[in-house]
Amino acid sequence: MDDSVGHIDRWSGPALGLMDLDAFFASVEQLDHPEWRGLPVIVGSPHPRGVVSTASYEARRYGVHSAMPSSRAQQLCPHAVWARPRFERYRQVSNAVMSIILNETPRMEQVSIDEAFFDVTPGRYDREGPIDVCERIRERVAQLGVTCSIGLGTNKTVAKIASERQKPRGLTIVPPGTEASFLAPLPVRALSGIGKSTERALSAMHIRTLGQLASQDPRDMERWFGVSGPRMLLRAQGRERSVVRDATDHEEPKSVSNEHTFAHDLTTRAELEAAIGSVSERVGARLRAKGLKGSQVTLKLKFDATHTHTAQRQLTQATNNERVFGPVARELLDGLWSEGTPVRLVGVGISSFGENASARTP
Repeated sequence: MDDSVGHIDRWSGPALGLMDLDAFFASVEQLDHPEWRGLPVIVGSPHPRGVVSTASYEARRYGVHSAMPSSRAQQLCPHAVWARPRFERYRQVSNAVMSIILNETPRMEQVSIDEAFFDVTPGRYDREGPIDVCERIRERVAQLGVTCSIGLGTNKTVAKIASERQKPRGLTIVPPGTEASFLAPLPVRALSGIGKSTERALSAMHIRTLGQLASQDPRDMERWFGVSGPRMLLRAQGRERSVVRDATDHEEPKSVSNEHTFAHDLTTRAELEAAIGSVSERVGARLRAKGLKGSQVTLKLKFDATHTHTAQRQLTQATNNERVFGPVARELLDGLWSEGTPVRLVGVGISSFGENASARTP
């Protein structure tokens, strides 16, 4: 828990949390293989063209991170334990975690297999304080044998940033009215969507922290960064308004996708192909969990806050296998990216399900 916030007698206004499972895939492997606890564990393929899916915190100390080419990970940590992904097992644990959150509030928005927003605004479903709810969620998740970090704030941006401040097993609380002071000292890149080029543009204007960004004129921001400028400003001020959808709303999905924002921009083809492979694995797992097959592949690259590009390709047959659509996503790189261009975010999506695209069909 963030001791800097002091005691909170009463929470007023929205209370949104972001639960992030710590090094999830690697944690499950250490749970199922007690002899691996305390050792550097890498989930992924150790082959030269393989990719790191998740690295335990022990492996991260050597510089290993998700979406890294396996060859590089082996150089950094040659004594690591390698585990091939077991997505069925990860989904089983993930479902148990999400059930814990749903026991607390029906407003849960699962972002990925290891991350979910939830709404614990006092009085909406219960009069219990949101901090108590977050602590209980964290404790109950730990009882499953894995750990999570939680950020609690009044909107999604604050909750997301807070969840990353104290990992693993952290609980960072940003009480109502303290959003601006919490965000102000952080570097501008703490805000998702701000990549190196946007950071350079802001730095040229002597804007290096979110506090400095928050003090800008919205008209200037729109002139410099287009329509995304004022929204960037609003988020830096901690004034974004967010809604967490009710988990009981079951709309038929139009697409299934996953994306990852990297702490450091990717600049080589090997890094991008590794990232696409890692994201594709998660999309494939989600498709199979939903019983869906799709025939349209979309690759999304974000270079900075104002430049996002996508490319699509239609497959001849619907699939939920990342070994089929993953290589297609990598081929789409050629039309979107040139060697050396920094990439902040990589996303892969599958759509065009249709009546005959169900995974139940032969």
